[in-house]
Amino acid sequence: MSADLVLPHAEWMPRARAHRDRIESLIEPYSTARRQGRKHPVIDFLFTYYSARPGQVTRWHPGYGAGLAQGQRYDGLRGYHVDRDGTARVTRDHLSSRRSLLTATVAMARATAGRAPRFGCFGLHEWAMVYRTDETRHEVPLRLGSAGTDAVVRAHPIRCTHFDAFRFFTDDAVPLNATPLTRAAAIDNEQPGCLHANMDLYRYALRLTPLVPGELLADCFELALHARELDMRASPYDLAEYGYRPVPIETPDGRAQYVREQAALARRGAELREALVTTCDELLTAADLE
Repeated sequence: MSADLVLPHAEWMPRARAHRDRIESLIEPYSTARRQGRKHPVIDFLFTYYSARPGQVTRWHPGYGAGLAQGQRYDGLRGYHVDRDGTARVTRDHLSSRRSLLTATVAMARATAGRAPRFGCFGLHEWAMVYRTDETRHEVPLRLGSAGTDAVVRAHPIRCTHFDAFRFFTDDAVPLNATPLTRAAAIDNEQPGCLHANMDLYRYALRLTPLVPGELLADCFELALHARELDMRASPYDLAEYGYRPVPIETPDGRAQYVREQAALARRGAELREALVTTCDELLTAADLE
């Protein structure tokens, strides 16, 4: 993270364009739905729940320690300073202001990575959110109807370990979870097999923008998108209209498919969690030196 590194315009602009094109390609169904004035029940989540705008994700950043020649387009963005010669870089003050967030991110990531992944939840948290209620969280029908959905919940143990999923359970579903979860104890229960724990790598990278490189943010976003897709394909909702084939976790074959796909996402999540911790450690070292 040399403060003397300045990327020439001809070097960083192609990276910025590639980053934008990559994200825009991933969210094309969401963008199309927005243009038509509709919500997208799968991809909306990555912006609404994580309080992000598409422009925040499509904009590339070099990360702390790298300057951008002819970087006037970054003038006015949070964390940046543009020199008189047009070189843009993230400031030391911004790095210092994010120290506590960096420390908390490392703590959560290491606690999560230190546990064995669990693959027996089958995505039942989404089913528990509509258990014994006529209200749904999305404007799409339930594949099995309300009675069929409730029957699936009653027939399978619920083993959710992620508080931010558990907190949306219906009142009748809360006592069915194997472990009582609280916000304060989240760090004690997070585990690397959980789809939402892996989606949250995107949350961490987003919060640490522009300190982290855009490529890491894009990798975390893509993982979050694929995890969200599995999350909703295994949910009780009928998403055929949006081109998603269900993972029918009410059947043995569906549960086996869910575990296979969940395990693949967890392997990618482990790689990105390690990369995020390494980046945060480097940033904390840089903050200590300045």
